[in-house]
Amino acid sequence: MQIRFGYELVYGSQQPVPMILMLEVHASRTPDLLRHDLLTAVPAVPLDKYVDGFGNRCTRIVAPAGGIRLFADGLIRDSGFPEPTFAYAQEHPVESLPHDALVYLLGSRYCETERLMGEAWRLFGNLPPGWTRVQAVCDFVHAHIEFGYHFARPTKTAAEAYLERQGVCRDYAHLAIAFLRCLNVPARYCTGYLGDIGVPAADAPMDFAGWLEAYLGGAWHTFDPRNNQRRIGRILIARGRDAADVAISTAFGPNTLELFRVWTDEVRAFEPAQ
Repeated sequence: MQIRFGYELVYGSQQPVPMILMLEVHASRTPDLLRHDLLTAVPAVPLDKYVDGFGNRCTRIVAPAGGIRLFADGLIRDSGFPEPTFAYAQEHPVESLPHDALVYLLGSRYCETERLMGEAWRLFGNLPPGWTRVQAVCDFVHAHIEFGYHFARPTKTAAEAYLERQGVCRDYAHLAIAFLRCLNVPARYCTGYLGDIGVPAADAPMDFAGWLEAYLGGAWHTFDPRNNQRRIGRILIARGRDAADVAISTAFGPNTLELFRVWTDEVRAFEPAQ
């Protein structure tokens, strides 16, 4: 299967604004790229690329006064199969976890483990550890939170989402991540593309998606408490402790997002990729 994906973003500003962008597909998917999602800026500005401490590809720019248009259009190869399930994957004792997984046990800006520790063990402490318990956390979060874009709030934390029972995909992911960390399961936040491939088309504009990865059985595995099903065609952009680490753009000055468009579509055999 081939998937065409990309974005068009327009930012307006009255003055030059330094920005960090996190829009490129993650390096782990580079071998699958048939056409790279090269960032183009109009007007053209210098693109200073680097890799952050979590292994994400980032670009620094200075958006000029008057605004800037950012766009990319890539093509990627995908297996066309739903994400696999590893029902017998086990949790690891904390003392045997890899060093680089330990940071994903700690509380973070949006995932307050201290506030949710008691609830996590009350709700899930008696369940058998392993894949089934992680899935049980996702099942609970999926049922507990009502989805709605009008519930979005950039400051909303996992504990607030738990109490309010409303949110968007990042809130589902934050709450599940916080619960899993309380249970001593390393969990990290992921962002990327997730099109309506193999599922009914959503009656809403396409957006970037948020999900999580949990460390079980010696590997990181994808879980998606918002959709709560194994999906086809997920394309990773970035990973981090929570959404604060993987913002698509971070601006250091006043600006306005004037246009936001994302696409993720299967390319049929008879359709030429543009």
